[in-house]
Amino acid sequence: MKIRKILLLSAIAIALTAVSLWIGNLAYFWLPPQAAAESQLFDKLFSFLVTLGAFIFLGVTGTLMYSVIFHRAAKYDFSDGPPIEGSITLEIVWTAIPIFLVFWIAGYSYQIYEQMGIQGPMEAVHIHIPIGMKSASAAPIHKDVVKHRYSKRERRHSKTEKTHTGKNSLNTTSNVMPVEDIEVHAKQWAWIFRYPKTGVTSTKLHLPVNHRIRLAMQSEDVLHGFYVPAFRVKQDIIPKRNIDFEFTPILAGKYRLTDSEFSGTYFATMQTDVIVESPEDYKKWLAKAAESKPCIANNQAASEYAQESKKLIKGWATVAPAQASVVNSD
Repeated sequence: MKIRKILLLSAIAIALTAVSLWIGNLAYFWLPPQAAAESQLFDKLFSFLVTLGAFIFLGVTGTLMYSVIFHRAAKYDFSDGPPIEGSITLEIVWTAIPIFLVFWIAGYSYQIYEQMGIQGPMEAVHIHIPIGMKSASAAPIHKDVVKHRYSKRERRHSKTEKTHTGKNSLNTTSNVMPVEDIEVHAKQWAWIFRYPKTGVTSTKLHLPVNHRIRLAMQSEDVLHGFYVPAFRVKQDIIPKRNIDFEFTPILAGKYRLTDSEFSGTYFATMQTDVIVESPEDYKKWLAKAAESKPCIANNQAASEYAQESKKLIKGWATVAPAQASVVNSD
């Protein structure tokens, strides 16, 4: 009888595990397309959390339903249940398991965010990514690794070369994808991007696919947040701080950049397109933009402010949008 119960519980556990893994794999389809290398790391963590949550939910719900159906009191039975005293072993088990799960989730989450290179308050103060950080967004990648697959065995951080080395320790700079430097200026309420190699400025962020992108981000006024859902990257931009942030777009297309922080009245208008294109098209756009005559950038926040300011009651404190910038391209 005891062996039968063990086999039954084992079968239930295996079934719950299989269903949970299936739900965890479905979680990949709940998110936007994986448009950056970092998105693969994030989605892996998200799938893990969904799998673990599904296992706990199904296990707890299933136990409750079993108890309600098969162990409920008979009709008109108002007697007390059997006097059962506490079990120290059981209390230790159901205390130890949640503690183990919390440390497991925290440790795995820390590894993923460490590889993504998201900078916290302390890193932002020191400007650079801490030495020793194994960051998927802190180094260029090999051309043969751009097939949407990153392996932990093929990822090693180097302080001097900042390259990803493979299993055979390929450490040649000729096999490394180039880095594209772009300056990001955030202000109330607009994004302005500058490309130092050509001096081009734009209101939309253009990126070459399969290139390491290094952003030098600054805020002219308040706290802003650089967030592209398709890239799964989010970095706070702190006033009076120069923050470097890197990632690798791997899928051409048009995506949306939003301000993830509440930066004031018109923060919802602080959105723009991120255009990931082939290196050839990217170079053509840079050349065309460099020849364009600079003009004042369109600013939705300024337009809405101009309309609303006519209706405002005199004496009310308002924050006017920053002065529109002069750019070469939208």
